[in-house]
Amino acid sequence: MSTAAETPVTTRTTVVPPAPPQEQIAARSAPPSPQRPSPRQGASDTLITPNTQRATEIHTELSTEKSIVTIENFKLSYGKAEALHGINMTIPIGKVTALIGPSGCGKSTLLRSINRLNDLIDNIRLEGRILFNGQPIHDRNVDVIELRKRMGMVFQKSNPFPMSIFENVIYALRIGGEKRRSVLYEVCERSLRGAALWEEVKDRLHQSALGMSGGQQQRLCIARAIAAEPEVLLMDEPCSALDPVATAKIEDLIYQLRGKYTVVIVTHNMQQAARCSDYTAFMYLGRLIEYGPTNSIFLNPHLKETEAYVTGRFG
Repeated sequence: MSTAAETPVTTRTTVVPPAPPQEQIAARSAPPSPQRPSPRQGASDTLITPNTQRATEIHTELSTEKSIVTIENFKLSYGKAEALHGINMTIPIGKVTALIGPSGCGKSTLLRSINRLNDLIDNIRLEGRILFNGQPIHDRNVDVIELRKRMGMVFQKSNPFPMSIFENVIYALRIGGEKRRSVLYEVCERSLRGAALWEEVKDRLHQSALGMSGGQQQRLCIARAIAAEPEVLLMDEPCSALDPVATAKIEDLIYQLRGKYTVVIVTHNMQQAARCSDYTAFMYLGRLIEYGPTNSIFLNPHLKETEAYVTGRFG
């Protein structure tokens, strides 16, 4: 009896690798995410640092302008913290000058120094000087109240007084002792027309100013400021809390006020600075970096730092 050769049975073992974690599967199946550029990509490698010492880049066009305010090596410190570092600039008379720069760069501090509002803050130390019409504003014989009458201030948030529209506008004349009704009404109408507000409120002058819209209240504050016939209007982000329609009206008003008044405006909105200013000063870390005609600052700046900021590469 023949016996067939037994064929050995071979067992194949298939090794199954462990399943990759779910996050690895998702990562493999997802398309590669684009590389986000660095916030400073393309900016100058020599951006200003807190210890940078550099003279301000002043465009030659400013040398031909007659100035009303001159700032000479002005420094301001809050205690031991220096907020402004040797600012040198002139404010041309009858023009609109915009101060731009990132938050905390010293724009509002400089603006408030021009009419000495910073005097109200404790532990302030000043160096250098600020001249108004050639006179140092920090001289002991300077009447601060009179100085502030000649430099009207419009703040970021509108601050109408809790009284009628009429009384708001003529408030400076009231505290100055003016009692003639004809003069008060004349100044009220002239100021409201100058603030492009007369047609909107002429029939409710004796109603509360608190019932006005936000944009109207801000223009009322401008009317109140110009009622005292100042030489300079200082505006600290006057449109930051307004809607686009009200902002456009304020910008149109600023444009109309040039020539009759010298306007200095602080703004975070670079498009606003480009639309309504004649000159623009770029500040960074408490220093004035570049100062010149607005078109030059935005279209052909001299410094890479300025170009980097106005094109949105930092700040």
